[in-house]
Amino acid sequence: MALVYQPVMQLSGILVSLLGWVLSCLTTYLPQWKNLNLELNELEIWTMGLWQACVVQEEGGMQCKDFDSFLALPPELRISRILMFFSNGSGLLGLLLSGFGLDCLKIGERQQEQKKRLLLFGGMLFWISGITAVVPVSWVAHSTVQEFWDENIPDIVPRWDFGEALFVGWLAGFCLIFGGSLLNCTICSTEVHPSSVHYAVAEQQDQCQHLETETRP
Repeated sequence: MALVYQPVMQLSGILVSLLGWVLSCLTTYLPQWKNLNLELNELEIWTMGLWQACVVQEEGGMQCKDFDSFLALPPELRISRILMFFSNGSGLLGLLLSGFGLDCLKIGERQQEQKKRLLLFGGMLFWISGITAVVPVSWVAHSTVQEFWDENIPDIVPRWDFGEALFVGWLAGFCLIFGGSLLNCTICSTEVHPSSVHYAVAEQQDQCQHLETETRP
């Protein structure tokens, strides 16, 4: 049964990791990292992302403006840009490596050790990608909470709140870490791959036939 479930776990790990990578890329470019509701004008909602700030109006739709300077951004947004790029890159590399290491892929059937190494590296890259996606999202959320409860800011000043992109980023990190864990769990299996058994049986049959021909009078 382990030989049956192992390819299923590998495919599940790849699919879950792929979902996490897509969500991580989406989180990088979503402008809803922070939301700001103005009490004086409830028809407008301000949002801030890693690349631009937007204002959502009930009648006029959404208008966005890109940030003029990278250095002018708050520290958490500057570091978040770098970490999210690193998360997307490591996740893409993990997909490529682990894809070539799948047992259902006919390429390299006789090189099981190399395929296991590819799966291992792919799973570790998914872990790295998931962690580097969770860290910036959690950092921005922490700074938002600190600013929201800062007693030095007057009560009349509007406060930023959590945006939808933060929750998407947390889900992306969880999917990447969980998908990498599924891939690494399949490597821990000590079962012999069916293709290896097939080749071993074939070689043993050839040896038996060779011995029979030598022992015949």
